[in-house]
Amino acid sequence: MESKDLKSLEPEINVLVQKAQSGDTEAFARLYDIFIQPVYRYIFFKVKKEDALDLTESVFLKVWEHLKSYSKLKGAFSSWVFKIAHNVVVDHYRLQREYVDLDKVVLPDESREADPRIMTENRLNQDLLRKALSKLKKKYQDVLLLRYVNGLEHSEIARIMRRSEGSLRILKFRALQALKKVMEDMNIRS
Repeated sequence: MESKDLKSLEPEINVLVQKAQSGDTEAFARLYDIFIQPVYRYIFFKVKKEDALDLTESVFLKVWEHLKSYSKLKGAFSSWVFKIAHNVVVDHYRLQREYVDLDKVVLPDESREADPRIMTENRLNQDLLRKALSKLKKKYQDVLLLRYVNGLEHSEIARIMRRSEGSLRILKFRALQALKKVMEDMNIRS
């Protein structure tokens, strides 16, 4: 499920949330199916590969446990889910007392393409981007990952990061400028 699809699925998601809040486990299973890939991808970028699946499952346990407390007045359901994911990652690092090393993170290849040339080129691009991102401040990493990897809207990211939309746009601009500078320092041309 592509994260851009989350916006188009919002009416279905709202219906599923209401059903799940009433105890419909099939509705929750459908919500899980919709959100599992985007949440896993977000977490995968932030933690060691071997921890990503466990933390993703923790997110969905928390979503299930706190589902009745969710209200549309608090914002989009996707924002609420990603805020939980963000908090799970933060809690993980509080417990582990270590920070993500984006140089060692390997992105899952979900494509069906088996062309070694394309796979190698994609891998090199991912490695270069990962190295450049790892040199940025954590808040810059977060805003860029949420926006460009998960494709979330500015309003959703603002809620997740507890910022105003204006403040978030400034943060994203500064993050992009910092990324551009890091890439130039690494002799990477866009």
